[in-house]
Amino acid sequence: MKILIVHNAYQHSGGEDAVVEAEASLLRDRGHEVEIYRRHNDELHAMPKASAAVSAIWSHRSSRELDSLCERFRPDVIHAHNTFPLISPAYAWTAARRGIPTVQTLHNFRLLCPQATFLRDGGICEDCLGKLPWRAIARKCYRDSSAQSAVSAGALVAHRMMGTFSHRITRYIALSRFCRDKFIEGGLPAERIRIKPNFVQPHDIHDMPRCETRKGGLYVGRLSPEKGIDTLIAASQLMPLASSSMLRVAGGGPLEASVKEAFGNAWLGTQPREAVLRLLGESLYLIAPSTCYESFGLALVEAFSCGTPVIASRRGAFAELVEDGRTGLLFEPGDARDLAAKMQWADSHPEAMRRMGAAALAEYESRYTPQRNYAMLMEIYEDAIRNVRGELQAA
Repeated sequence: MKILIVHNAYQHSGGEDAVVEAEASLLRDRGHEVEIYRRHNDELHAMPKASAAVSAIWSHRSSRELDSLCERFRPDVIHAHNTFPLISPAYAWTAARRGIPTVQTLHNFRLLCPQATFLRDGGICEDCLGKLPWRAIARKCYRDSSAQSAVSAGALVAHRMMGTFSHRITRYIALSRFCRDKFIEGGLPAERIRIKPNFVQPHDIHDMPRCETRKGGLYVGRLSPEKGIDTLIAASQLMPLASSSMLRVAGGGPLEASVKEAFGNAWLGTQPREAVLRLLGESLYLIAPSTCYESFGLALVEAFSCGTPVIASRRGAFAELVEDGRTGLLFEPGDARDLAAKMQWADSHPEAMRRMGAAALAEYESRYTPQRNYAMLMEIYEDAIRNVRGELQAA
């Protein structure tokens, strides 16, 4: 099978960019021909604002380049990830003209929310869900700018009216049941959405420290408000000194100063994957305190692969990934006292946490390995191809 991957890379590389590379490698390793059409947000620095706005709604340049690439490469399927703002949903019309099935992974909620996270003023906001997103413009939801919010909202409205999302994208990939339900609630056709989580590469579990030597908690990720960093800081201040001193934080972001003040030398900064795996293997549990709707949680699955249970907020996909009492513990989002209580219980019951870690590892091996993910991805591609062939034959 020949797969053309389409992706608009972010200025600061993150989880979506990592997933694109991981899936491309997964496909190539199994003998498929893969090409990636990629544009990068660094282009925006040299682009007039008006041109960037038009591109977000309909990118003529990307449409031309993709058309030429399809003529040369002749893909069996196009798999899109992020298309905002330089590629735009116009890619789906290019594919439709050529009879090429399209699959789009829904990494965030941009097709429903101009700000992409359902987050406003530190809390969940669904005011635009399934509605015309005019409130996002009035509230400057995207980058605190009326103009940029209007562009993001305008792209949604235009392509909804054109039927791009309902008729031109053959299959969608939602990363969890929670996300699938939310996208259906927002108007995407249920029959086009399939669930496929992300995966992480396995590693040698024998290189992990012995379970009985593990202690304390670890946070890994971006240090930003929606990740629940303020909740983690407040919870650490409610814990006994002996327990709070075993907490470590790995990551960077806008709240670095607050984290450094709260955790001192226990703030480790951004770490490479190899170091993160070692830290997970040394920790009794991972902490995932997000206050926003997370569509998935790569750090959680990475922890599972290390046999490390997770203490997570009961929100979004986290409440689906973590089975309370079996692969970790859940606490109420934004509730520092509840989080502190869960961490103290974990520190006081290391044997129970080790059993949860064993269950977390079994969960990884059954659901989140490359082998399992590849089989699911092939099923989705083949389903999309059958669907388009059937439509063409009927026409």
